[in-house]
Parts: sequence; C-alpha cells; structure tokens
Amino acid sequence: MPDLNTIYTKLLTAYGPLHWWPAETPFEVAIGALLTQNTNWKNVEIAIDNLRREQALTPQAIAALPRQELEQLIRPSGFFRQKAERLQQLIEYLQSAHNGTLENLLNQPLEVARLELLQLKGIGPETADSILLYAGNLPSFVVDAYTMRLFERLGSLIGNETYEQVRDLFMSRLPADPERYNEYHALIVEHCKRFCRKRPLCEQCPLQTNCRYANPQARQDP
Repeated sequence: MPDLNTIYTKLLTAYGPLHWWPAETPFEVAIGALLTQNTNWKNVEIAIDNLRREQALTPQAIAALPRQELEQLIRPSGFFRQKAERLQQLIEYLQSAHNGTLENLLNQPLEVARLELLQLKGIGPETADSILLYAGNLPSFVVDAYTMRLFERLGSLIGNETYEQVRDLFMSRLPADPERYNEYHALIVEHCKRFCRKRPLCEQCPLQTNCRYANPQARQDP
C-alpha cells in the first residue's frame, strides 16, 4: 500500500497549493456543499451568484425567501426543489438548536457536530464532512468518488469499502490537521480531473511509479 503522506507530497509537488474551498463565509460553504450534490461546481457557482445578487447568502435571508423564489435562484444547480427544501430545513434546525448560526453548531466537538449534521435530511457523510472541514476548519477528511477511484488504482483500497472505512483509513494514517485534509482533498480532485480519469492518462501521471493500475500486468486484473 502506498504511503498516504508520500502520495500527498507528490501531488503537492505536481500541482502546488490549491487553497480550496472558494467561499466568503462558513455559511456560504454549507450552501455550496448542499448545492454541489449531483452537479458540477460551475453550476453551483451560478446558483451562488444568483443568491449573492439577491443578498441571500445568510441564514436569515434564505429563511425569509418564499420557497418558489429560492428554487428559481438555485435552479442552475439542479434538483432545485429538493435542494431548496433542504437548505431551509438546515436553517430551521440552526434557528431551533443553535441560535440561527452555523458557527455555533461547528464550535462543538467534531463527532458531536458531525452526528448532528448527519441527522439532517439531505446531508450525507460527504456533505457533512465538507461542511465540517471547509466551513468549520475541523479535521474531518472528505471522501468522494475521485478518492475512491484514485486509491483503488494505487492499491490502497479493494473497491468495496464503505465511506466510513475510507475516511477512517485517511484519518488514522494522517495527522489530524484540517489544512492538510483540505489541501489533500483538493489535490485528489485536481489529479483525477487531469490524469486519473475514467480512462486514465497513465503515461503522464506524476503518481505512475506508485500506482498498481499503471503496471500493464495489473491492468489485466478484473
């Protein structure tokens, strides 16, 4: 199994610091984490720009919007009716349990805050960890499809692991450093977009020497 710290260093050398996530406030991060479900980031940026134009990037502003108006503002992100409902349900929860602020939720111990987020409709592990890491600066590693693809090809995963198993693998082998987790996840996404695609570009890949998949004999495995 390749050392996770070695892979991080190679990716950082190849791409440099990426400083993800693009947002002005923790609550904007949470909005983006919900809106990016089942769509690409460019569509989310359009939706967030719509909200910004209407000065609706605060819990109070979104709570005050009529549901249909909110749906139209976030329409570019897809599944806009479902996402509008989930956004307003998140805000209702913050108002009832945390004085209307996301920061109060995130100021709790990591696992307490994570459990609360996971109990909310429409917030699964990846969304919860994105909010915890990028909005709360808490050391909760984010796992996505890119992570699964890359580390299965590298040989760190078999391919049938659960989300929690993969998260635990990273968190048990890396320092509990939110800046490192932040950068690592961004580097994984960048690498998979450039090289470790569904049809990978192995010959140019900076991780080629560490990769089981790049070995021609390994590629014959089912």
